[in-house]
This record gives sequence, C-alpha cells and structure tokens, in this order.
Amino acid sequence: MAARIYPSLLAADFAHLADDVARVEPVVDGLHVDVMDGHFVPNISFGLSVIEDLRPTTGLFFDTHLMMSNPGFFFPHFKAAGCDMVTVHIEVAPNPTVLAEKARAEGLKFGLTLNPPTPFEAVEPYLELVDNLLIMSVYPGFGGQSFVPEVLEKVERAREIIDSRGLPADIQIDGGITPETGRLARAAGAEIFVAGTAIFGRPDPVEAVAALRAALED
Repeated sequence: MAARIYPSLLAADFAHLADDVARVEPVVDGLHVDVMDGHFVPNISFGLSVIEDLRPTTGLFFDTHLMMSNPGFFFPHFKAAGCDMVTVHIEVAPNPTVLAEKARAEGLKFGLTLNPPTPFEAVEPYLELVDNLLIMSVYPGFGGQSFVPEVLEKVERAREIIDSRGLPADIQIDGGITPETGRLARAAGAEIFVAGTAIFGRPDPVEAVAALRAALED
C-alpha cells in the first residue's frame, strides 16, 4: 500500500489553522488531530470547538489522537464535531473491547496506540479490533521531540502479525518523523506517517511534504 502522510495539527499556527490546512490539503492524505487533556499528558492542546470550526473548511480525513484519561465519554462529541477516527491509548484502556464497540456504534473508526515504554504485547491481543495501530516514536504531550529508534522493533512485529493474520489494520507512526526517520519506519512496515514540525515547521510545508513522500517511496 502507498504511504500516507497525515500532518499533525499540533505543529500548525493556531492563529491560522484553516490557512495552514488549506495549504497542504492538496498534497496530504489526512490530518492528525492531537487532543490533550492536561491529565494523561502534561499539556493541553485544543478541544471540540476547534475541530468543529475546522471541519467545514476541509475534506481531509480527521484522524483524532485522544491523549485523554476518559476518551470513551467523548466519542459522541468527537463524531458530532466531524472526526472520522478516534485513537485511544492502551495505557488508559488495558481492555479496549468496550471502547472499540462504542466507537463503531458512533460511526467512528477505532485505533489503539502505545507509548515508547509500553511493550507491544499490551496491544497484540486487540489487533483484530482496530482500524489503526499507532506506534508512538516519541513520548506524547509535546511536539518537536527526537525519534526513538527502538520502537522500530514494534513496527516490524506489528507488520508481521497483521500480515500473517490477514488483518485490515493500518500501521501508523507518530513522532520525530523526517525523511530520514520516515524511510526507516517505512522499511519496518509503517504505512501512515504523522509529521508535525517536519511539515508545518518548515518555510514551505508543501515542499516538505514532497520531500517526505519522496523518501517514503524511495
């Protein structure tokens, strides 16, 4: 499957979100929306009203990463705001079956994610539940961190299991993604690449997307 690029809204200019998104929309495959509650992670990003306001301005897929302690409560609200998928942390949902069912009942795609220190075995039993497995390659809560190369073993393991079981789950990676690290993650088996500062932090985000895509397709 061709590599997909989802710019992280966390790295965009919050005063000009719609403009930043419109600039990259023709060259990307979706938008990664990081929602932080200040509890699960020591930071607060933005909430439902921002998503609601942004939704009418773009047709991009809204991949919503919920760095929250109680994500399931908000699934109906994220659906109403215009989100397409919710991804929750295995660290707050050690048995995510109920959350997967709740997301699908709302018409949302469902994903699971795990932090760098969390072993892959925490999510392995639930791969049949997910549309998306997000492997964090930085510690969640802040943008601009350096890639943690040890997580590539998780990507390789996920690729092996998903392929051997014939599962439809995508493998996504988020954190410190550049053309160089993206190439490594692509070789390990990742399909969806979340990049923040490597896109919105560049003078020309469109050119940055092109450079990343070229590296991923090399």
